[in-house]
Amino acid sequence: MTKYLFLIFPLCFSSRFIAQTKQQTETSLQNRQAEFPGGENAFRNEFMKMVHGYFDITAYAVNGQFSFIITIDENGKPSELQIYPKVKNDEEFRQDMTFAMKRMKKKWKPAIKDGVAISSNRIIEINFSSDHADHGE
Repeated sequence: MTKYLFLIFPLCFSSRFIAQTKQQTETSLQNRQAEFPGGENAFRNEFMKMVHGYFDITAYAVNGQFSFIITIDENGKPSELQIYPKVKNDEEFRQDMTFAMKRMKKKWKPAIKDGVAISSNRIIEINFSSDHADHGE
């Protein structure tokens, strides 16, 4: 009889753990951040191709690390861009970077909350220097 109790007791608890794992997996499928196909490095690489293809980045004399705060709408399209820190000719720089970002062919996967696509912000760090742009780590 005690043998059966030792067998039944672990089975009761193991089913509880399996149910919790399944529930956590379902929740994670219902909630996620916006994602660029291939990840942040793929975004940086494609973005910098667009920047160098359309603009002379040395005209802005940007140097150092910049934070790009990108608003991704519920359809996966970038709709707004904020850049920090501010630079000389900031509005022109932001307009040119927005143009380069919108020229990218790949579409973001929008953020999901409770199984519904939502608008969200993503922060991407991009390192610029006077001579070149680094594609990040």
